[in-house]
Amino acid sequence: MKSTYILGIESSCDETAVAIVKNGNEILSNVVSSQINIHKKYGGVVPEVASRIHVENISVVIDEALKKSELSMDDIDGVAFTQGPGLIGSLHIGVQAAKTLSWYFNKPLIPVHHIIGHIYANQFVEPLEFPLIALVVSGGHTELVWMKDEWSFEILGTTQDDAIGEAYDKVARVVGLPYPGGPEIDKLAKDGKEHYKLPVPKTEKELDFSFSGLKSAVIQLIDREKRNGNEINNADLVYCFQETALNILISKTLKAVNEWKPKQLVLAGGVSANSRLRYLISEKMKEYPETKCIIPPLWCTTDNAAMIAAAGTVAFKRGLFGTLDIAADPSLEMNEE
Repeated sequence: MKSTYILGIESSCDETAVAIVKNGNEILSNVVSSQINIHKKYGGVVPEVASRIHVENISVVIDEALKKSELSMDDIDGVAFTQGPGLIGSLHIGVQAAKTLSWYFNKPLIPVHHIIGHIYANQFVEPLEFPLIALVVSGGHTELVWMKDEWSFEILGTTQDDAIGEAYDKVARVVGLPYPGGPEIDKLAKDGKEHYKLPVPKTEKELDFSFSGLKSAVIQLIDREKRNGNEINNADLVYCFQETALNILISKTLKAVNEWKPKQLVLAGGVSANSRLRYLISEKMKEYPETKCIIPPLWCTTDNAAMIAAAGTVAFKRGLFGTLDIAADPSLEMNEE
């Protein structure tokens, strides 16, 4: 049986990434050029700066990915790329690069939804088994996704306001931690203990999420303690925030697992790198032995092109191709089938 080689391009935010994947699960190259040190001084990603750096990096990263794979474009079966969601300027660079490769080398063009890429990154751990539930947690997304079979997506729950990663960044800023806030809070919370108490935000739908109120509660707690002349213990505060936020995630995920009874639960997105989340979900899922819990390796929790190539392989086999007039879509929705 002939192998399938897909070149993937990911540029939705501040990573310029290109990968070449064989048969959807074997990585031949996975090159990521990160801009994190540049944006750190601004306390967050500056879209105009990000897109400019993508322009500078994209050709170099494509060349390096091909060299590392020891393949040429003649060997590539299709070019997968992140169409959205993400920053419009950043996405546009990846889309244009993919369209150029597709046109010049006469290769099929494969648009991929960024979050679908994160879900399919778990194929590098082991094959996905359906039906499954994906807990998607990142700076822009907090979702429970039901996949009854391959390439079928139903949103069981989503955030009503802030995504969990966004809440982490905002709370980190309030307590004076550097960007990105997620890893900093995860690290500092290890020194914290149960001291403060924060409310759990209510949602209209049982499986929806809300984190904006939790961030506001942190600010109110700080103001209240200062008015009372009490010094804030930042380690205890971020410990409380993290425990509250993660317990919201896990309790709703377990409700979904209990109701839908999937064969697998997979974690996806940047916040799935959080050490406390990984520990808590692993422990809690021991109570559901009929559902296998898949936790992605740390390297593929952040944005990368291998995940786009993995999802692109599935789309390629299903004939889900784009045309050369396709455009970046910063608010692209996951098609529910």
